[in-house]
Amino acid sequence: MGKPAPERRLSERRLSAAIRLLALGLIITLPPLPAMAEEDPIFGFVPAGGRSLLASLLEAGAPDQDIAAMLQTSRDAAGWLDWLQGSGAATAGLATLDDWELQTLAAYLANVAPTTAQGLAGDALRTALPRDGRDMIMRHCQSCHIITVTVTQDRPREAWLGTLRNPSHVEIALSASDHSEIADYLVLNAAIPIDRIPRELRAGGASY
Repeated sequence: MGKPAPERRLSERRLSAAIRLLALGLIITLPPLPAMAEEDPIFGFVPAGGRSLLASLLEAGAPDQDIAAMLQTSRDAAGWLDWLQGSGAATAGLATLDDWELQTLAAYLANVAPTTAQGLAGDALRTALPRDGRDMIMRHCQSCHIITVTVTQDRPREAWLGTLRNPSHVEIALSASDHSEIADYLVLNAAIPIDRIPRELRAGGASY
């Protein structure tokens, strides 16, 4: 099962608009979100991805050079998880992450690092953080169907990769490493129980 997300207060304006759409019998198709933009709280039930988790370490006081060094280091997901729980455990903010978040961050770093981050700091470093699986599903999945279709499914990694390679998805501008990051993110964070989905996001959509 996916990691339970904290309860978020819904936007009354979006809720009212969604109810009106449902009353008209329409499927809610929400616009894709910019990867780095502040999100509407209605999507707070979708767990944070690796980029947001890494940014949270910076906000907690982790030195820019430490985060930049992580982005220049190559490890597989198991290696990153061992490092995060061991040598890297003293990094500011890591102690606040739970097991699901640590696994999500480890998978993210395995998929995006090494990347060019040497010498970056401040806003330049934050802007350079590669997008994560959550960023990509929020941007791309909602172009065709409601996000609930994606995040409520419990599927193995190969099934997610197969979906990303099928004819209905191959035209989306995603690299092989993007596919890997999306699949890893969803294996860890999808299968969200329907009762944790805001009611106005439970209707409509499609299925894979």
